[in-house]
Amino acid sequence: MLRNARHNKILEIISEKEIETQEELCAELNACNFSVTQATISRDIKELHLFKVAGSNKRFRYTCVSESEGEITEKMRALFQACVLDLRPVGNLIVVKTLNGNGSNAGVVIDRLNYKEVVGCIAGDDTLLLICETAENAQSVRERLNKILQG
Repeated sequence: MLRNARHNKILEIISEKEIETQEELCAELNACNFSVTQATISRDIKELHLFKVAGSNKRFRYTCVSESEGEITEKMRALFQACVLDLRPVGNLIVVKTLNGNGSNAGVVIDRLNYKEVVGCIAGDDTLLLICETAENAQSVRERLNKILQG
């Protein structure tokens, strides 16, 4: 029960404040009488599928977007459109070029889309590599991702 209460509090905090670091989140939770460490916060971030987006007052902030499996919300669509620069199929692979620091953000969106043709993703700083089963699948996935990019 404590974990669920802590998770709910984390979601409340990041919806009300721009939290840029795990240390800031830890301090906020401790101020709300949750005794936590940075290691606990790190696990919570993974469990809640939090990711960072550009902030208004701070450089980055944590956010969470919940959606049904295989679908993306408007926030996720906007994130993908804002961070992806180019999609290039290479055989059964798709190289996704992103703005610096956004490879993993694009990967979160791809994972949420849950395309059956995508076997896996590998994210770097400004690149995401999608591995598809066949070259035809890669072309199909690229076309669907282009539709998302175009709105």
